[in-house]
Amino acid sequence: MGNPGKISHLVIAGGGTAGWMAAAFFSKLFAPHQMRITLVESAEIGTIGVGEATIPPITFFNELAGVDEAEMLSATQGSFKLGIEFVGWRDPDHRYLHPFGSYGGPINGVSFHAYWLRARKLGYRPDLSEFSLSALAAKGGRFDWRVDDPRDPRTTMAHAYHFDASLYAKLLRRIAEGRGVRRLERTIRAVNLDPLDGTIASLLLDDGQALEGDFFIDCSGFRALLIEGALGVGHDDWSALLPADRAVAAPSTRYEDPVPYTRATALTAGWQWRIPLRHRTGNGYVYCSDHIGDDEAADVLLANLAREHPDNRPEAEPRFLRFKTGRRKQSRVKNCAAIGLASGFLEPLESTSIHLIQHGLIKLAASFPQARNDPAAADLYNRIMGQEMEQIRDFLVYHYHANGRVGEPFWDRLRHMPIPDSLREKIELFRTRGLTIFPDQTIFQEPNWLAIMMGQGQEPEGYDPLADLMDERALYATLEHMRAVCRRVVDQMPRHGRVLERYADKPVTA
Repeated sequence: MGNPGKISHLVIAGGGTAGWMAAAFFSKLFAPHQMRITLVESAEIGTIGVGEATIPPITFFNELAGVDEAEMLSATQGSFKLGIEFVGWRDPDHRYLHPFGSYGGPINGVSFHAYWLRARKLGYRPDLSEFSLSALAAKGGRFDWRVDDPRDPRTTMAHAYHFDASLYAKLLRRIAEGRGVRRLERTIRAVNLDPLDGTIASLLLDDGQALEGDFFIDCSGFRALLIEGALGVGHDDWSALLPADRAVAAPSTRYEDPVPYTRATALTAGWQWRIPLRHRTGNGYVYCSDHIGDDEAADVLLANLAREHPDNRPEAEPRFLRFKTGRRKQSRVKNCAAIGLASGFLEPLESTSIHLIQHGLIKLAASFPQARNDPAAADLYNRIMGQEMEQIRDFLVYHYHANGRVGEPFWDRLRHMPIPDSLREKIELFRTRGLTIFPDQTIFQEPNWLAIMMGQGQEPEGYDPLADLMDERALYATLEHMRAVCRRVVDQMPRHGRVLERYADKPVTA
């Protein structure tokens, strides 16, 4: 990355998952003599956990931050994740899986699903999931890693994790402090701005200390103490598109081996998450307060846990969270960048909260400031982060917009709501020709959109005409060969529970 120039002291305001991810990441990037890193967190201020599930880019972040997978799984009571199962979104009894990785493989340079759609028009019945190793493994309770060998079908796989986010933060803290990051347990009482250029000069702490820094990372959660409280960047409200504004969470006992996928079950006024860890199960109900009260939401969640299994008992009292979907108008301004909840919030339906933390950190490193005030780098960063959040927003909105739960006020409202033009264009491209390659794709790409669009019952009218170039007999033979290979490879994979046993007592060396 080169010489950091005038930036030699990085101050992180807030701990939790976001703060310690930032500390671990930048302490790996810079040697102690290149950058002083100070993190300020207060024991008075609790952290907000919006979920314990991740998506595949977490593996790349851990590699960059120097976090060993085996140690992380052991330290966080983690399990592997191959996708997300959606229950009741199309209708109350329907379920489908959004798997990680890809389906089949390109044929003559054309996307696999174009051939599958053509065969489907001809009466071919095998489901799309039968061509995904991640989907088959997830539903079969198996797991294996991606293989970087184009001759091996496992090259189409990808995985993420379920873990206890508070334990993940503790692990990252040990790693970061081991690399020289200084932690101050203090409360920030005020933010002092430079009277000449409006940059942040220092943080006034509760012991009277003025903590000076060159660049500040705001990890203060929804309070957004620096980016909003001090710099007043403003907020874009997306609650009209994603109106869920509350969540109630309750961990429960583990009564079976963890399955390698998250579950999102549609309910009357929102949806319920289920995240299987090694020591317990994470549960929660994300809901809209216009359609259900807090007490009733908690009652529904606890009743569903009891209904799921007699041994599925709550391990703590229900905990309530309030939020508003949206983002800061700028995630980076002057000498401050907001990471995590301080920059905005998108509900955890597709497990993107931790992704947005890591994406923000990686893009901040790629556009690291050359001086305390670097407006060109800030503009680039804001454009990148804005596009990322809009992509995720559209992906989440589609789940609600394409629902089939007719006759329920919450779901009827969302099915008929106005949607962004960017999402309307995607829907039309898929409807007319089955196209899921859209502009500016980063996190959610062709197989992700394909999974949810087909899963929600959006049958396209057409497909890529290049798929018609293959002889019909060869088409069936090719698809059946791919299908058989997927089944054979998955049958040879180890059970997910057996894989996790390898990490049960892995020592943490950080």
